[in-house]
Amino acid sequence: MHLRLRTLLLPVLLVGWATPALADPCEGKLPAPGTRFSGVVRYVGDGDSLCVGPARQPERWIEIRLADFYARELNAPGGREAKRVLETLTRGRTLVCRAGKRSYDRVVARCTLGGVALGDRLRAAGVAEGGRGRR
Repeated sequence: MHLRLRTLLLPVLLVGWATPALADPCEGKLPAPGTRFSGVVRYVGDGDSLCVGPARQPERWIEIRLADFYARELNAPGGREAKRVLETLTRGRTLVCRAGKRSYDRVVARCTLGGVALGDRLRAAGVAEGGRGRR
């Protein structure tokens, strides 16, 4: 009886102790609207959101929703490709951004890479727009 009880309870206990997955690792304080900030891209969530900040310090990474590009959702056709292109263009590179309003737990910002707007770079790379926020 004890062996059977342990066999049944073990999976329940293991699931209960599992660490929950985070939607993204970015936990930094968001800048006020109008603030200019910069940082190295550390994480790309999808085709129009990413995080910038110092290496190995996600508690200081700022989560950004691009103000000038509306990528397709990850589960929509072209969504994963948009994320891949954004990662290729930006990962490990420094962006210069100007904060706008907040959207959920991130800041909407206009960002440049090498002086060129990130939205323009994504369009030039052939990434299709079409996300829910598209105007």
